[in-house]
Order: sequence, then C-alpha cells, then structure tokens
Amino acid sequence: MSSVLFDRLAEQLQRLPGIGRKTALRLAFNLADNKEFAKDLSDILKLTWEEVGECQVCRNITENEVCDICSSTSRHDSICIVHNPADMRTIEDAGLYRGKYFVLHGFLAPLDGTGPDELGISKLRKMIESSEADEIILALDSTADGEATSAYLARTLEKTGIQITRLARGLPPGASVEFADSLTLMQAFEGRQKV
Repeated sequence: MSSVLFDRLAEQLQRLPGIGRKTALRLAFNLADNKEFAKDLSDILKLTWEEVGECQVCRNITENEVCDICSSTSRHDSICIVHNPADMRTIEDAGLYRGKYFVLHGFLAPLDGTGPDELGISKLRKMIESSEADEIILALDSTADGEATSAYLARTLEKTGIQITRLARGLPPGASVEFADSLTLMQAFEGRQKV
C-alpha cells in the first residue's frame, strides 16, 4: 500500500528525461525518507521556478537579465549556436571554446509548430548585428532535425557575410552534443568546416 501523495511524487519524477518507473520510485522513497533533503530540494526547485529565465541576448538560462557569458568582456565575438543549454554547458565544461553562444531551445519542426520564431531567430539576428563576429559555429546534433536546422541557419545567415562553420564529424551521426566526451568535442571543434 502507498499514499496518493507518494504516488503523485513518483509520477512527477518519472516525467523527467531518462527516469523510468523503478528509478522514480527509488527517488520518491529517498525523498520520503530524508525530510531535510526533500525540504532543501523543494526550496531550490521553488527558487529556480521563480528566478531562472532566459538571457535577453543569447537565450541561455540565467537568473539575471543578461547571462555571465554575454556580459563577459574576456570572450571573443564568434557565436556558437547550440540546441539547448545542456549542449552549451557541455562545450563550456570541455574548455575548448571561449566565444559567445546562442541557444535555440529546439530544432525546426514545422509540423509540430516549431518555426524560426520559436527558435529565436530574430534575437539571433540582433545578436549578430550588434557583434563583431567573424565566425558563426553551428554546433547542432547530427540528427535529421539537427541537420535540417543547420541547413536552414546556413542559408539564412550566409547573407551576413560572416564565415559559417559547423562542427566536424567528430560527432557520429545521431549523437547529441550534450553526451559527447571532451575528446570527441575537441576533435569536432578543431575539425569544423565552412558551410
């Protein structure tokens, strides 16, 4: 027998990516047994929900109007376009890139209602116009959706006159940037090609 609240907690945890029923139940039991941890987690979830939003420049997640990367004066002006904040974090953690980013928060999927407006393409254009970027790097997954989005961006942004490159094929087809190791990312960055 279990409680209705416990079951609801497990159902909510199961909605997280990569969390199946057994893992959700194990996490829920841990939270039910460890009240102090559950309270700390609850507090940070509430704060995150209230305070975290998108950077007004690059669409990264931040609790400020402009994120630390966009406000930094030590970064070069190239712009690396990524699928989501997790991909950006992976690239940052690898320490291979010291420029700026733009986060799409998705891929083009017209049948699902995801077009250029949902990807923030107008913000991307503003970012490019206000920068002195000499390169735009397309660091998108090598999946069908990632390839279609890369092709669209290459066509759209070629009018800027800025060199457009993409990560080399160090990332195997179907791979996600988020899960790539540092060596694979290093090879992909070093071998990027003009689009």
